Amino acid sequence: MNKPLSETTVLITGASRGIGAAVAERFASVGMRVVIHYLNAHEAANEVARACMAHGGQVLTVTADLRSREQLQRMHEKMQQHGMMPDILVNNAGVSHFGLLSDITEEDWDRVMDINLKGMFLCTQLFMPHMIRQKYGRIINVSSVWGISGASCEVVYSTAKGGVNAFTKSLAKELAPSGVTVNAVAPGVVETTMNDRLDADEQQALKSEIPLGRFAQPDEIASLVYFIALPESGYITGQIISPNGGWLT
Repeated sequence: MNKPLSETTVLITGASRGIGAAVAERFASVGMRVVIHYLNAHEAANEVARACMAHGGQVLTVTADLRSREQLQRMHEKMQQHGMMPDILVNNAGVSHFGLLSDITEEDWDRVMDINLKGMFLCTQLFMPHMIRQKYGRIINVSSVWGISGASCEVVYSTAKGGVNAFTKSLAKELAPSGVTVNAVAPGVVETTMNDRLDADEQQALKSEIPLGRFAQPDEIASLVYFIALPESGYITGQIISPNGGWLT
């Protein structure tokens, strides 16, 4: 497919802050049409939209609980009405949970699994037919280094992100004949509000374990997502790429 950037549409889930917001602005900076998904953070999503619009491209904000097929269907219809069906889908929305497995409730487990895995499944299933019909698409799932290595006191989160990685590898094989690539970006620790639970001493101790000696910035993760989404990255599929500062090699 040889669409101009100004006619290429990207949907980013969970784009009201952090990595998702950085990804949205990265795509907007080259003139792509950007769809910003959020759940409750209406004003934060509008702020990201304003930053994206400053680059001159078309921007749409949409809201849906990714665990609800009905709400996703309404989001799909809104995007169709605006002529903004995605050529690129970035499944970024996710939540973490810190605690011993013995203390995790069924509600905790279901919440992490539903948002990280079920939401990705429903969103992908809903939007991939458009990509298959046009014989072109990019699906990029935001995973975590913990989905590769596992982490003590983050069993449920590590399990969910391990599922994201398996989903990515399997779907890549399924969609390859249709010209759709599927990859995952599995960052190490990123400077986002998800890590606010760590105090200053804990953050410093964690940084000392990372060869580069620092956390990643959201923009650095966004740059990798953007690269994988490029037309010239069409031979990269089924990969779990982990920008982690040398922490995991």
